Amino acid sequence: MELSAEEIKLRYPVGGYEYTPETDDPRVVIYMNEIKSFPELLKNAISGLSEEQIDTPYRPGGWTVRQLVHHCADSHMNAFIRFKLALTEDIPVIKPYEEAEWAKGEDYKLPVEYSVAVIDNLHKRWGVLLDSLSPADLERRYFHPGHNREFTVKEAVCHYAWHARHHLAHITSMRKRNGW
Repeated sequence: MELSAEEIKLRYPVGGYEYTPETDDPRVVIYMNEIKSFPELLKNAISGLSEEQIDTPYRPGGWTVRQLVHHCADSHMNAFIRFKLALTEDIPVIKPYEEAEWAKGEDYKLPVEYSVAVIDNLHKRWGVLLDSLSPADLERRYFHPGHNREFTVKEAVCHYAWHARHHLAHITSMRKRNGW
């Protein structure tokens, strides 16, 4: 099924994820700062939303704001563990997870504040970890069996910065479209 230009813009408001190792070196610090600033940006993005608005999908057939927030907590917890594994083991095999299935869980019906608190505290720890990384640490790797390839910590930094921007834009662009 081919997506229309409008559907692509709704799904990928900041564009799709692309990693280019040649150009990311000077930007890796910027990406680290994006990860560290995500909790505050998320709090601002959802500030003042009613429960009805939080339960509104960001696009037709998409997740609700509530599901997006809980997903970010789950995704970033997994990311933090992947970083720790890559930094302490020799090319560990990480455990993928079925994010769409996780989004159907009862815990995804909880107030968003629960996951905002997780994200806030997790990113404090993650920020300390990011600040401690050496150039050699950025080249450490983990193996992702779902993609059947290795990822460097540096690539993971780039990916999760994009991930944060991606989901923030889902919320902020929906608010703009709906005049919220």
